Amino acid sequence: MEYIKIRFGKNIHNMHTRLQRTIDDMFRQANPLVVLPAQIWRPQMDIYETPEEVIVVGDVSGVEKEDLSVEIDENAVKISGMRHEIPHVPGMKYHLAEIPYGRFERILLLPVPIDPGKAKASYTGGLLKITMAKRLNNQVRRIQIEDK
Repeated sequence: MEYIKIRFGKNIHNMHTRLQRTIDDMFRQANPLVVLPAQIWRPQMDIYETPEEVIVVGDVSGVEKEDLSVEIDENAVKISGMRHEIPHVPGMKYHLAEIPYGRFERILLLPVPIDPGKAKASYTGGLLKITMAKRLNNQVRRIQIEDK
């Protein structure tokens, strides 16, 4: 007898995202100029850490640096911005329209607390890289004992 594998609590968000993309793709294929709800663009992001830092890399190609915003607290990063559409040429007719345009916003929870004052960001080749120093909670500090 074969059993059905059931996973609780994992990948629910991913399933919703895939379903939403499928629905969006159906609308775009039917009519590429269909106006979809705002903030449907979700740039791909990677989060990884080293012993000293947490790094976030986002694929935001086609977004001007001036149109990007990064907000950080000790537990999360908010990345938002705008990708502007290419100007329409009179008589232009789409045959395929897959590149999403418009506003986007991603709020990413970080795996460990960070020190917001030691964060830095760079933007090269369409990739936004945010490097954040981990907050050292349990760091042992040796102090000198003074004579009275």
